[in-house]
Amino acid sequence: MNETRSAVGQQSAERHIIHPVIRRSKRTLTSEEREIVRGISNLNLQGALIMGIVDPVPNPSPMDETEGAWVREQVWPAYLQEIERKYPFGFARWAMCERGTCWNCLAGRCDLCVHRQEGGPHVDGNADWVRDGRGRCVAKLILRPGGEPCVWWCRCACPKSDTPRRRPRAGAHRRRLPRGQVKPRRGAAGVEAVRPTTERSTPSSDGDPRAEDGAAPLRK
Repeated sequence: MNETRSAVGQQSAERHIIHPVIRRSKRTLTSEEREIVRGISNLNLQGALIMGIVDPVPNPSPMDETEGAWVREQVWPAYLQEIERKYPFGFARWAMCERGTCWNCLAGRCDLCVHRQEGGPHVDGNADWVRDGRGRCVAKLILRPGGEPCVWWCRCACPKSDTPRRRPRAGAHRRRLPRGQVKPRRGAAGVEAVRPTTERSTPSSDGDPRAEDGAAPLRK
């Protein structure tokens, strides 16, 4: 919150350059899945929309859905099962790259696509926590030792690469001076008068240069 607009824009641009747009297939919810989404509490629905797990798409896995469900029910500790039940398709099982469509695109406002506004995707921190049976953190786990990024690009087909237009700086639209005039210069006595640059000194009859406004001749 303490970052300036320029700093935020610079970070977004850098993030966009590092992570080019990745297009992934979009999941279309069935009528049964839509009923599951409608059945959760409003608070959890808002959380699922923000995290992009209303329509997640699982990566290929050696286990099918039935085997995965058995592991979650029989092996996962109770605290993980509790939070899984609060979301339409679970919570802890989804990696960043498996997330679906952002909430604005789901609402038909692709002009406000989250990753289009931010100039880049959400990038996983590449770390997780090992917990005991009661959910307490006991160790830090580095998911990808090679540092490979796991990113979430909104799966909507709308444009992602163009960043929002910058607002013009204050005073950018200033009145132009008439042709032949220069900007006023500030001196010790204030702003000097602006004169047309087309004015030139003309020689007088005795050969001394005189200004057109009647200035005294220069001393020899």
